[in-house]
Amino acid sequence: MVNHDIASFMDSFKYEALTFNDVSLELNYADFMPAEASTATKFSRNIALNAPFISAAMDTVTESKMAIAMAMLGGIGVIHKNLTPQAQAEQAAQVKHYLNGIIEKPVTFRQNMLVTEIIAEKQRKNYKFNGFPILDDNGKLVGLFTNRDLRYLTKYDQPVANVMTPQEKLITAPAGTDMATAFQIMLQNRIGKLPLVDEDGRLCGLYSFVDVRTLHDNIEPNFNRDENHRLRVAAAVGPHDFERIEALVAVGTDALIVDSAHGHSKNVMETVREIKKRFPQVDVVAGNVCTVEGAKAMLECGADAVKVGVGPGSICTTRVVAGVGVPQLSAVYNAWKGVGDEIPIIADGGIAHSGDVAKALAVGASSVMMGSALAGTEECPGERILHQGRTYVIYRGMGSVDAMKHGRGSRERYGVSADVSESKLVPQGIESMIPYRGSVSDVLNQYLGGLRFSLGYLGARDIPALQQNARFVRISAAGLHEAHPHDVILHKDAPNYSAG
Repeated sequence: MVNHDIASFMDSFKYEALTFNDVSLELNYADFMPAEASTATKFSRNIALNAPFISAAMDTVTESKMAIAMAMLGGIGVIHKNLTPQAQAEQAAQVKHYLNGIIEKPVTFRQNMLVTEIIAEKQRKNYKFNGFPILDDNGKLVGLFTNRDLRYLTKYDQPVANVMTPQEKLITAPAGTDMATAFQIMLQNRIGKLPLVDEDGRLCGLYSFVDVRTLHDNIEPNFNRDENHRLRVAAAVGPHDFERIEALVAVGTDALIVDSAHGHSKNVMETVREIKKRFPQVDVVAGNVCTVEGAKAMLECGADAVKVGVGPGSICTTRVVAGVGVPQLSAVYNAWKGVGDEIPIIADGGIAHSGDVAKALAVGASSVMMGSALAGTEECPGERILHQGRTYVIYRGMGSVDAMKHGRGSRERYGVSADVSESKLVPQGIESMIPYRGSVSDVLNQYLGGLRFSLGYLGARDIPALQQNARFVRISAAGLHEAHPHDVILHKDAPNYSAG
């Protein structure tokens, strides 16, 4: 909730829009250390986050590897839509299958399949796990094909039934077995997989020991997980793309982001309403908007969160190409005036430093979506190149020429018809390269640490308290110069600050 001081400050700029570099936060008394502060927040109406960070739905930022890492760090990743519906759903499924309490729909194979066929399918779909239930033609469990069965195999061109661990040698449990009981069964029998079967012998679930132990012992309490202990994931969809929407819902995607450069539009609003009608169990995020009216429209059509930002990204050119958009601090505040605390607000773009996160939260955001900050990491799908002796990663806007040439999703986002020739494309983004930054956990550690320091300086033990305590001062160009390192020759970049 935006407090009175912040609201009065922002409202005083009636015809002037502000961004993060235009303001600074005042300090308050604190009776705790920054490490004690909570960074828990909301992503959408029904989805919580342990850290307010979201990886952007960009084809050089978020696929399954990034989404897994983000969920394990307490945030969430949004799988981009420059993929076929099936490929995007497979990416989301890899996140949902990565860590499980109970795997309700395990990957299975038939007993007459050859081992070579199973290996090929595993490689094709990039499954990182082992231990596949084997079924007969009636769907009954007849065995389990594990890594141990494969390890000493020399002849692969034979039916899996010849080499699997048969059903009579398996330890199984009845349908409905809870995780605690499953954990004890696996401990006592020293097994890595525990199939669940019903009275007719049909497979109805599977437990994996590594996952269950992690969850049972709460080894990683910061993981962002659903009620079945699976990692959470979101995915971007376009207006009226119900083939894609249905494929994503089928694999258990937690949230759908109806992603458009102009969210306050008929197609987006119709799509949000239809998704909520067909799939009420799935949270829907809608955007992008930058006005009071746009945010209010997203709420009224049923969105569970609103995404804010038109042109603040480092590789976006919408404001100069089309002459539209609102600087991000004011845009987020506009959205808060439109929806209040009814639904969470996601500040999408413009986060250059960790201090910008606290400023976005102060004007009403619940979380921030980042592209360039994460694009140079190990987990991003961007191409790595060597340039002048340093490793860089290709990072491009979804409105860049290259993205629109190769992805239907990019054209949809900017309302460009699929039959427009490449020579007539009007881009709203650029292609760039950014320095390789190592693991995303190292990067987010700096952003999370910066946010905790913000909470400490503001005397706020959590994000709601930050929003209650925050006060802005307007800073001049000289004040901004003073805030950055100055009057020195920078000898070495810090992990959270670069002269570039």
